[in-house]
Amino acid sequence: MLQIEKDKGAIYFNNDDGSALKKTLEKLVPSSIFILVDSHTNTHCLPQFLDKTGLKDNATVIQITPGEEYKNITTCLEVWNILSQKGADRSSLLINLGGGVVTDLGGFVASTFMRGIAFINVPTSLLAMVDASVGGKNGVDLGTLKNQIGIINNPEIVLVNTSFLNSLPDNEINSGFAEMLKHGLISSKKYWKDLQDFSLKNKEITNRLVWQSILIKNEIVTKDPFEKKERKALNYGHTLGHAIESYCLSNPSKEKLLHGEAIAIGMILATYISSEILKFDKTELSQITQIFLKRYPKVNFTNNDIEAIIQLLKHDKKNRNGQVRFVLLRDYGESQNDSIVDNALIFSAFEFYKNFTLN
Repeated sequence: MLQIEKDKGAIYFNNDDGSALKKTLEKLVPSSIFILVDSHTNTHCLPQFLDKTGLKDNATVIQITPGEEYKNITTCLEVWNILSQKGADRSSLLINLGGGVVTDLGGFVASTFMRGIAFINVPTSLLAMVDASVGGKNGVDLGTLKNQIGIINNPEIVLVNTSFLNSLPDNEINSGFAEMLKHGLISSKKYWKDLQDFSLKNKEITNRLVWQSILIKNEIVTKDPFEKKERKALNYGHTLGHAIESYCLSNPSKEKLLHGEAIAIGMILATYISSEILKFDKTELSQITQIFLKRYPKVNFTNNDIEAIIQLLKHDKKNRNGQVRFVLLRDYGESQNDSIVDNALIFSAFEFYKNFTLN
């Protein structure tokens, strides 16, 4: 078993004997235990989790509807009400068993119910394992605006078990893999290259690369838990990516994109902008774009779409004094935060994306 020990938010990787959870329960002595799932994890992950933990007769299951469109305050109200009706108190424990929506929303619910109860994250999607469940960010969307309401608060522990990945469709794996590719871009060219061998068919490679991504994110958030400096690098591709995701979510004529699918587009655009402003190598830009577009099909954006996406940038949480601030790259592992980008260059980036042809 691999692990990262800390007072709060310790991460345990493939802890198949359940010892980490048992130890945490002995420390907390919760008055009651609740497990938050969505309908997918209720079917595909909960039976395995209950089998391994022995919590079948000792926990109340709360199910929410899956999907980003349900990551909102209405769903929180439903969960808060169930917790209250079922007699949850300040010594209760909430275990979030699911992907990024479940861990984000569940962490927010726990952090605010009775001014805060303990929670544990058990990520079941690749996205949640390498990104959403690590770092203490919890929250919900405001309409279609991503993560506008939330709090930074670490779970008691995070239990990562890659066996849950076997239940996921390819598009969900690709969504999580986009965040791993981001870790490669912002950390090192070596890790970026290593990621090209990623395959769920090879358990050893999967475990090694997923753990490496967790280590990269953990190192960054440990240095800067409240996103004042180093942690901003984790937003690479997210300024435009979140706006694209929100736009496609709110526009009936656009196909909804998974988080990682939108962020992949955002990273292509950010890398192009980096090549223009910070002289990121053009050959590397081309190779990076090839890798993204082979895995994430191109989406068509009209000029009107791009205008609307740019308008959504004003809601980005990194903004200051009304100015949109981007994370850009000089090179692999060398980021620059708080870069100002004019709209003409954003249009040029979309043009690059639109006209790029695969080899």
